[in-house]
Amino acid sequence: MRLKKQLFLQNQSCRQSSTGSLNHARRTPKTSTVLLSFVFQVYRRGLHAIPLSVDLWLHYLTFIKENSDPNDPETEGRIRASYDHAVMAAGTDFRSDRLWESYITWETEQQKLANVTSIYDRVLGIPTQLYSQHFQKFKEHVQDNNPKYFLSEEEFVQLRLELSKASLSAGLTEDGEPSVAAEELPPGTEDLADPAKRMTEIENMRHKVIEVRQEVFNHNEHEVSKRWAFEEGIKRPYFHVKALEKTQLNNWREYLDFEIENGTPERVVVLFERCLIACALYEEFWIKYAKYIEVFSTDGVRNVYKRACTVHLPRKPAIHLLWAAFEEQQNDVEEARGILKTLEATIPGLAMVRLRRVNLERRHGNLEEAEALLKEAMEQGRDVTEMSFYAVKLARHVMKVQKDPSKAKQVLLNALERDPTNSKLYLNLLELECSGDVTQNQAEVLACFDRAIRSPMPLDTLVLFAQRKVEFLEDFGTDINTLVAAYEEQQRLQRESDSAKRKAENGCDDSLEPDAKRQRADDGSAVAANSMTDMQANNSAYNYNWYQVGCHLCYNQYNQYYPPPPT
Repeated sequence: MRLKKQLFLQNQSCRQSSTGSLNHARRTPKTSTVLLSFVFQVYRRGLHAIPLSVDLWLHYLTFIKENSDPNDPETEGRIRASYDHAVMAAGTDFRSDRLWESYITWETEQQKLANVTSIYDRVLGIPTQLYSQHFQKFKEHVQDNNPKYFLSEEEFVQLRLELSKASLSAGLTEDGEPSVAAEELPPGTEDLADPAKRMTEIENMRHKVIEVRQEVFNHNEHEVSKRWAFEEGIKRPYFHVKALEKTQLNNWREYLDFEIENGTPERVVVLFERCLIACALYEEFWIKYAKYIEVFSTDGVRNVYKRACTVHLPRKPAIHLLWAAFEEQQNDVEEARGILKTLEATIPGLAMVRLRRVNLERRHGNLEEAEALLKEAMEQGRDVTEMSFYAVKLARHVMKVQKDPSKAKQVLLNALERDPTNSKLYLNLLELECSGDVTQNQAEVLACFDRAIRSPMPLDTLVLFAQRKVEFLEDFGTDINTLVAAYEEQQRLQRESDSAKRKAENGCDDSLEPDAKRQRADDGSAVAANSMTDMQANNSAYNYNWYQVGCHLCYNQYNQYYPPPPT
């Protein structure tokens, strides 16, 4: 809207000074040429940015006509080409009637009646708001002019031949021989000598011309009726920063779905462009547009993403990630890399963006760069929780991709020094130790358990790890004394936990409330502890895949590390 207003004001200014400037052009032709060239370029920029703006096209066409030399033989062709460009860009808009009327009026002024008929032939097949008015004016155009002038020579000859054949058939005698009057009908463009026959032929041709267009009009009327309710539901076709009502958004969704299913690709694209004027700040419509046009044009998809991400939605991560994925699908890795870097610079601290950058490098074999990105994110974490999150990701990358268990273990140990109460770190360290031969690696596994049990984590979480230690020794232990000691330790922790719970239930002192209940609802250790209540009731329960389950619970908390979406 700001651009349209700027262009409108510039056009008004140009109009006000056009008389003086053009009259002064003989003395200062260079200044006048520069001014007109500047205004022309501004118009072109505006039309490139808003090709569906009927108002902007009409202002531009008026500017072209007012500032063109009528004595230049190329002027008429240049204006006609501008009109053609205008109706190609915005002529299928439901509210484009004024543009078509302007085109028809101009061709009528040039006395090119055949061109007027050609324009009517185009608009009569397009669902527009004033479709009925166009047909009525077309019939007036036919009745007021001679078919020889408002039809092309080819159509005129063809129609005259058809009428001639019909007249010949009607003029046969009882013996099957043509009558003399029928033989006198010429098939060419020359007028008949007999005025009565000439008028009869003209009326017949007019009737035939309207009859043929009537079928097109009837079909178009049916198409308009199917879209009328959707068009009536569009209350705000222009852009505004204020949010649209839900009914408006639903109307656009339903209209787009209808047009995709029933309309032509050209009409669907125009409707998307109209929608994205009013819904420019809603990424769902940009994404829907890109997905639709992907079947037809790779460059078109790229243009949609570029407009959305660089102009309208620079701080919406989802559509940027889709754009990067699209470019990667087109094997343009550098472009995808640049998109993600730009997004991260615009909205720093988003884990999803950093991880997408890491995985992009990993997919293309840049393992060192992927590791460096994870290290950088870990070191620049805003708090120990975020640092631990990236530490887990880095350890898994080093372990699973680079196949370096010792390095991965050191990453987790360093993270535990910074964040000793994070149950996810202990779970991932246990997963790492248990991924090898547990009969040969039993000491390291038990050391992990002991480190977790002696940590300052909440009491319920310590009970959980003690229970896991017992289960591990039941399944893989070789020393009964170690198993008994682990069992006794688990029982002691369980009694302490039960005692703390009873005190919290019987008293009102918040300090006696179990630590787990004071944890945030999204804390991974609390989720894990609550999910294992039944297992704690049976101290001899078995869980052969305990560490996989624990890590699954851990990583279900992935989203808690994302900062809130930008407003």
